[in-house]
Amino acid sequence: MIKTKITALLDQEGVAYRVLPHSSPSTSIVETAAQRGIPTSKMVKSILLRDMDDNYIIACVPGNKPVDPKKIRAFLKCRRITCVSLNEVEAVTGYQVGTISPLLLKFPIPIFFDSSLLDMQEITISSGCNMAGIALNIHDLISLCLPQITDIIRD
Repeated sequence: MIKTKITALLDQEGVAYRVLPHSSPSTSIVETAAQRGIPTSKMVKSILLRDMDDNYIIACVPGNKPVDPKKIRAFLKCRRITCVSLNEVEAVTGYQVGTISPLLLKFPIPIFFDSSLLDMQEITISSGCNMAGIALNIHDLISLCLPQITDIIRD
């Protein structure tokens, strides 16, 4: 079984979860979902964003939906939000591109969950490793990362 710092946290907190191993490192949300045997809608896609003042935000949305930076800008009352360049992701989050999780970030970053994630009882997140995902209850994930919950997907 694959063990990561995220599975160690879940074990420590007594959170029930399942590891969903991959047969090879995946490079897209579609490929990852296929390896996990789930629809992309059951995956939580974690996207690192930055505002003009260099404040970071993690936006978490269903894997089959795009984040709407305009909605995040309106919520935060800032003029501009952009995706962080791929070469900055690991330095900011502690995770390689494609393995970002809303748990155990390198330093505190505000986390936003799209409200549609609450419609699912079980979701999957990255294990922090490109060889496995983790399935867990959405409410357990919320209690661990304490996100702000609002509408952030593009209509």
